[in-house]
Amino acid sequence: MPSRRPRRRGGEHVPLDVDRLLQGVARVEHRAGAEWHVQPIGARSAVKDYACPGCGGTIPPQMPHLVVWRADSIFGDRAIEDRRHWHPGCWRAS
Repeated sequence: MPSRRPRRRGGEHVPLDVDRLLQGVARVEHRAGAEWHVQPIGARSAVKDYACPGCGGTIPPQMPHLVVWRADSIFGDRAIEDRRHWHPGCWRAS
């Protein structure tokens, strides 16, 4: 009976990106009739101040937060320019 283990393909070994794993997984959320990309940002990746559109407060460096942008924008990749950084609690409350 043949083995069910997948065969290893040729190519270089890609090391595990632990920082990316700790950040969380990007997802699409549906809110108010629109789709939104939601990407968690870990403390190590937060390197500057951002203004949270939910509360108007500052998200300081090294504070985990969310980056959110429209998934269903008619502007395609340009929608990425419209990303906003949110406190997780402010995004949940929006």
